Amino acid sequence: MEGREADMRAKALVLDIDGTLTNSGKEIAPATQACILDALERGHKGVLASGRPAHGCGRYARELELERYGGYLLSHNGARSVACGTGEMTAILTRRGYELIAVDGSPDMLAQAREKAADLPGEPPVFLNQNMPELDLYGTVDAAVCCLDSLNYLTSPKDVQKCFQRLRLFIAPGGVLVFDVNSAAKLAALDGQIFLDEGEDVYCVWRTEYEKRSRICSYWMDIFTRREDGGWNRAGEEHRQRAYTVEELRAWLMDAGFTRVRTYGDCRMSAPRENEQRIYFSAVRGA
Repeated sequence: MEGREADMRAKALVLDIDGTLTNSGKEIAPATQACILDALERGHKGVLASGRPAHGCGRYARELELERYGGYLLSHNGARSVACGTGEMTAILTRRGYELIAVDGSPDMLAQAREKAADLPGEPPVFLNQNMPELDLYGTVDAAVCCLDSLNYLTSPKDVQKCFQRLRLFIAPGGVLVFDVNSAAKLAALDGQIFLDEGEDVYCVWRTEYEKRSRICSYWMDIFTRREDGGWNRAGEEHRQRAYTVEELRAWLMDAGFTRVRTYGDCRMSAPRENEQRIYFSAVRGA
C-alpha cells in the first residue's frame, strides 16, 4: 500500500503506554515523539489507551500535545471526588480500592485531606486545587462523586450548569455522577434558627438566615477553642448556600448530556418524600 493511501485510511493512533509508547526508562524516545507529532499535525487523532489511572498518563499526554491536537485518553478504574473537603469520602473510597482524583477549591481543606490520605493503602489519591465550574483533567474517569451538599455552595445557577458541563466532559460515556444537595425545604426552614455545638475544648454557635428572593441561606459561625491557659480563642466563619429544586437540577443535568437522572431520599433507595431534608441524585453520562 502506498504511503499516502495508508495516511488517508489511518484516522487514529491508539497507543498503549508501558512497553509500547515508552522505553524501559518510561520515556518516549525523541524519534518516536517526533513521528507521532508529525502524524497529529497531519490531522490524525492521538489516543492514549492505558491501564494506568488518568493522572498517571498526564505527562505523556502533555508530551504528545493531545490537548492541542484534540486527542483522547482512555484510562483504567478512574474516579473523581469533587469538592472533597477534608477528605473523609476520599479516604473511604481509597480504602475500597478506587483510584481517585480529589478536587476542592480550598487549599486548607486539601491540606487536611492530603494528611488523612498519607497512610492509606493502595494507589494514593491525587489532589487538585480547582473550583467546580472549572474542573480540568487530561482524561476521563468512570465516576464522579460530590457529597455533603457541596453543590449548594455554588450560589450562581450558571456555575452549577458549568459544573455539570465540565463533569460531562470528563466522565466516560456510561459513567456515573452521584451527588447530594440540601433541599429547598430544609434551607428555607433554617431561617432565623440558632444552633449550639459544644465539646470539651470547642464551642460553636450557628446563626442562619434565609432570603426568599435569592434563595440564599447564610450561616454565621462563632467558634471558640480552649487555650492551654484555660482561656478561649474566638474565630468566625460565614457560609452561603443556594436552594435548588429537583426540577432545575434534573433539567440542567439533561441539558449537559446526562441521562437516567434519578433522585432518592436521605439514606434510602426510594424517591424523596415531601419536605425531604437531603436529596441524592444519580445520573449517567450519555454517549
